Amino acid sequence: MISINDLTYYIGGKAIYEKAALHIKEKDKIGLIGPNGSGKTTLLKIILGENQIEGGQVSKHRDCTIGMLGQEISIIDESTSILSVAMQAFETLLRKKDQIDKLIKEIENDHDPAKISMLAGLQEEFEMKGGYSLQSKAEEILEGIGFMTNELSRPMREFSGGWKMRVILAKLLLERPSVLMLDEPTNHLDLPSIKWFENYIKSYEGAVIIVSHDKRFLDNTVSKILEIEDAKLIQYVGNYSDFVREKTMRRQIQENAHINQQKKVKEAEKFINRFRAKATKARQVQSKIKLMNKIDLIDNVKGETKGITFKFRFSQVSGKHVLDIRNVSKSYDNKHIFTKTNASLIRDDKVALIGANGLGKSTLLKIITNSIDYEGTCIQGHNVLLSYYAQHQIDTLTYENNILEELVRLESDYTELELRSILGSFLFSGDEVFKKIGHLSGGEKARVALAKVLISKANFLVMDEPTNHLDISSVDILTTALQQYQGSLIMVSHDRQFIESIANKIWFIEEKKIREYPGRYSEYEIWTGKMKQQDRIYPAKNGPKTTKNNKSSSFEYQKKYKNKLNALKGKLEKLEEYISGLEEKKTSIEMKMHSPEIYSNYEKLTRLTQELDSIKDQLKKEHGEWEDLFVQIEKFEKFTF
Repeated sequence: MISINDLTYYIGGKAIYEKAALHIKEKDKIGLIGPNGSGKTTLLKIILGENQIEGGQVSKHRDCTIGMLGQEISIIDESTSILSVAMQAFETLLRKKDQIDKLIKEIENDHDPAKISMLAGLQEEFEMKGGYSLQSKAEEILEGIGFMTNELSRPMREFSGGWKMRVILAKLLLERPSVLMLDEPTNHLDLPSIKWFENYIKSYEGAVIIVSHDKRFLDNTVSKILEIEDAKLIQYVGNYSDFVREKTMRRQIQENAHINQQKKVKEAEKFINRFRAKATKARQVQSKIKLMNKIDLIDNVKGETKGITFKFRFSQVSGKHVLDIRNVSKSYDNKHIFTKTNASLIRDDKVALIGANGLGKSTLLKIITNSIDYEGTCIQGHNVLLSYYAQHQIDTLTYENNILEELVRLESDYTELELRSILGSFLFSGDEVFKKIGHLSGGEKARVALAKVLISKANFLVMDEPTNHLDISSVDILTTALQQYQGSLIMVSHDRQFIESIANKIWFIEEKKIREYPGRYSEYEIWTGKMKQQDRIYPAKNGPKTTKNNKSSSFEYQKKYKNKLNALKGKLEKLEEYISGLEEKKTSIEMKMHSPEIYSNYEKLTRLTQELDSIKDQLKKEHGEWEDLFVQIEKFEKFTF
């Protein structure tokens, strides 16, 4: 459908593409990856025809249509309902509908056979093209990406930027172009919508090109990876995980080939230098020189971009109990978000708060950070120092500062060199650190705000969608940083791989309450799958439904976890009895060792000392097992349904 050959494109004298090639076939599902600034969005705009190229050819099939979802909202009438905006995808058919309605009115007063014949033809064509199901198609798409039925008639101006972008996405999906291009589409979606969208893309009849930092999303949607490297487009067959494996293998093969070739080159050079002056070897020397001149040198593998290696620096360690939420209620007008909900966070907890938009995730973060009024109590524990990252945090930046100054003024323990290294990982390298905050884009400001959070001395981080505006390598760096973070963390994220790599607990909102799953996201997904099989329903938008089967499955799961909890408590009780017996033995030996009869007898004292050391080692081991059991029991006791 689309063929690109010898593509050459420069920005400010820098080659973004140099003799690059790409061929897009029908039904191709392509993931376009590369560092920020490498030219991903540029390539999409070249394909769309918005950017003019310096060299090469871009040819398209005459029937090929292209649609693109960018990262900026196009100009739309804010007073128009979201359903009407989505329905604009059917502009041609809707014009026919207007013609039909006009003819019907005319025929009421004028039974002209020609008009009646024209009306019949238009109605038949309208029906054949699915004209009578246009609204139901639009409603299905809008509800699939997260809108409630009763919201479809509301005007665009009542929705945030992220929700407006969803409407634009719905319109694009309804247009069904031959090539669908999506630039970071998951930035605007929540987890239920992402899962729906993945299934939609899999069944999409046209070609799809996706730019995304979400590895799991790429794994579930694409069958080819197109990597931008050295101003070229390098293709890999498979999804993102396949790409990582194949690229590793290619790099190893290239490295081995380079080493072997260099070995042969050095041997040839050694031969030439040794026998150059000997007339008897002149022919062989010239032969070697000619052979060397014909060799196509294999480049060595370029080193991977190294991530930052820094440690979070606390000024103090928090107490064991970091956060206590008790009987918290919150409403907006007549809409209740939380009703007397409870939750708690202990030191080292890393919690992912997940679920559909509109259930109260961001509201909960604002309650925790005391950014809004609410009923009930939300108390931070002893020595807790909180740092909050949210999209509106960019408004707290000082626009007159340059990027480096913005970090320096925090008076952290990091040197300027370390700060520049950290900024480099967030895509600000070289002299870019001296750019004024006021001259940055929204995404760049968000990255500066995120860097500020990471270098703070906080032992409790609260983060709202921290991976937005980052590329894959930067997400990897952030993941590594948060994995080694020794404080407590609550984050909202739609990136499942990111959540899986960091969170050890999952919070979700159900029936206006905070619920907790005491495990990783992959385990949570398995659990919810089992619950659905048992007819326990978790709809994305309208809250849980209560049915007879629902109550029955809830009872069965409560019974299962109660049995597990009782088994753990029984094991703990037996362990405590055993530890108590060891403590008694330890006390008895210590008393014997203090008696004159023993401490004056070297052999008996040595034997008792060895026995005492053995008991102490055993006690240390059993105490460790006791602590592990206690933590497990604490998790199960918190796991409420």
